[in-house]
Amino acid sequence: MISPRIRRLPQHEAIANARTPQELLTALYAQRGLSNPEQAAPGLGDLEPVTALRGIEQAVALLADRLRAGAHLLVIGDYDADGATGSALAVRGLRALGAARVSYLVPSRFAFGYGLSPAVVDAAMPMQPDLIITVDNGIASLAGVERARELGVSVLVTDHHLPGDRLPEAAAIVNPNQPGCDFPSKHLAGVGVVFYLLAALRTHLRANGWFNAGRAEPNLAELLDLVALGTVADVVTLDRNNRILVEQGLRRIRAGRCSAGILALLQVAGRDPTRATTTDLGFFVGPRLNAAGRLEEMSLGVECLLTEDPAQAAAMAQTLDGLNRRRREIEGEMKDQAELLLDALALDGEQLPPALCLFGEDWHQGVSGIVAARLRERYHRPVIAFAEAGDGLLRGSARSIDGLHIRDAIDWVDRRHPRLIDRFGGHAMAAGLTLRAGCLSTFRDAFVEAVRAQLGEVPPQPEIRSDGALPALLLTLETAEILRFAGPWGKDFPEPVFDDLFTIRNARIVGERHLKLRVATPGGIEIEAIGFNLGEQLDEARERVRLAYRLDVNEYRGVRSPQLVLAALQSQP
Repeated sequence: MISPRIRRLPQHEAIANARTPQELLTALYAQRGLSNPEQAAPGLGDLEPVTALRGIEQAVALLADRLRAGAHLLVIGDYDADGATGSALAVRGLRALGAARVSYLVPSRFAFGYGLSPAVVDAAMPMQPDLIITVDNGIASLAGVERARELGVSVLVTDHHLPGDRLPEAAAIVNPNQPGCDFPSKHLAGVGVVFYLLAALRTHLRANGWFNAGRAEPNLAELLDLVALGTVADVVTLDRNNRILVEQGLRRIRAGRCSAGILALLQVAGRDPTRATTTDLGFFVGPRLNAAGRLEEMSLGVECLLTEDPAQAAAMAQTLDGLNRRRREIEGEMKDQAELLLDALALDGEQLPPALCLFGEDWHQGVSGIVAARLRERYHRPVIAFAEAGDGLLRGSARSIDGLHIRDAIDWVDRRHPRLIDRFGGHAMAAGLTLRAGCLSTFRDAFVEAVRAQLGEVPPQPEIRSDGALPALLLTLETAEILRFAGPWGKDFPEPVFDDLFTIRNARIVGERHLKLRVATPGGIEIEAIGFNLGEQLDEARERVRLAYRLDVNEYRGVRSPQLVLAALQSQP
């Protein structure tokens, strides 16, 4: 495992001098670019205007026309948590706005792969749609949109992924990352794009007298729990706009005004909905929802988010929890096999290349992305994990490190080796691709070359950006509680991480791979610490250590206490 370097951020002295939780919070916000603490909690009125989205007028006109005609609207979403929440949001929102017929289809990743392919369009035809609405996909689906046009069905593309050189010839496209779009927030998740589309449609319908005594105007803010979950689970940048969407959704979850499905998923994960945070959504709810798309198909996840029956939601959440347990088992087996492949590489006397491409004959393609992420964390290299996809194809899931735009790296390969890659798509930190089994060796060499061109022979040492030393007097439950709800924290608006020297009082392994510590500050204040998946560092947990950590709340048998959640441990002389 490559040890990260701990780098203190510029405001660390102001943080170290804080004497109250509020002073601490003010300094932490300043570290993240917020000069006024009030900027941390903007309201829905502070969202970027929907009119800045390119293509929104055409999309709204198209939808309004289909609503008035009583047309059949078919939502086709991606098979991850963003696609599932976006699909559920589209179905619930369009029904609330008065659509007569709304259905959804989430293609199986195993049968169809990613996106609106011609095969997916053909599979949708028995449902006799009048309009196809893509969610979290479609921007790269040139052939699929063309197939729908051939069959006389218009397509409305809603997506947030980066486009290629050509756009599909859809009836309308709403994507903040398409060329010519001036929308300031380029980091909307797919579910966020759908929320904006629904809001714009409601404004149009209101202005044209659609709502009346028999058709009430819906409060779309009631659906923000779905937006919050999809945004956090997709690990998009939490810029100001996304923080508003996530925070407003979290407030509704904590108040019990959320879908029965999200409530059930929180409960089956053992999380308290009244204290829900981005951590709960990203590490407990999201993986259980994703498990359906990874091991079977995502319809179960969408249905869980659509049902209003608590008993049905609880039953589906239990099934999703079981799938997630199975997913973890498969992931563990695949990770062990990948480690053996890397060990064999080392036995040959070779050093690890700047990027890793691994293939397992019996690997599960639904879990390959998670394995790629785990190996990236361990070896600090871009990783692509390939699995059999049938018909002589391999499907790869790619995960990157800071400093490398992995979709662009794959595009670099595609430009220099035309027809080597069957199809690909994604964004800076994650991507997916398909290629012929016989092309893997050629692709591996080309991909390593692409990464080497950007990062050099050895990627830079990973680093943990620390807010500095947390004053010992603030190692309290009160501080932990305030930090817990001070976010929402997420990508590019990170949860505070502190670092300091501690003395080890006790160290042991719990749960087979987690490191449990009791540590003391130089002043003798003792506190519990947990290092998830850091059990292999037990031998280093001796006497003096430098810990990088988050201050969190530990809840055990009804007792709540402050706890350090470790990001790194470095032994000291």
